[in-house]
Amino acid sequence: MFVATGFGIGLLPGAPGTYGSLLGVATWWLAFAQAPLAVQLSSAALLIVAGTWLLHRLGAKRGIGDDPAIVLDEIAGMWLTLALLPPDVLVMASGFLLFRLFDIVKPWPVSWADNRVPGGFGVMLDDIVAGVLAAIAVHVVMWHLG
Repeated sequence: MFVATGFGIGLLPGAPGTYGSLLGVATWWLAFAQAPLAVQLSSAALLIVAGTWLLHRLGAKRGIGDDPAIVLDEIAGMWLTLALLPPDVLVMASGFLLFRLFDIVKPWPVSWADNRVPGGFGVMLDDIVAGVLAAIAVHVVMWHLG
């Protein structure tokens, strides 16, 4: 549970998903902002696989589903979002805001992943999809702005 809650940050009152996403931004910035894309994507993939396994085990052992205190999925979603964006503060802030918007509002296909895919992978998948959508949206805005 300690790892799944982002080392306890998901237990803070108020907005655990936002706190987890901020932890994702901070850890990505410290560890991966200057790393090659292959390292960033491999690290995100490793976190997704390990997180899926961990959340599956928590679900099977303790009956825990997509509890708001679990923020490992938000961290993975942010790592994926940021890996697909240039390491610029304004771009990263835009990615963060759009990721949170997509994670909260759950437009299709985020809602499909959230409602249709069970288990640990289901907990992770909606945030993976929200992360990819956020990165795409930021790229579209950057393209339109030149």
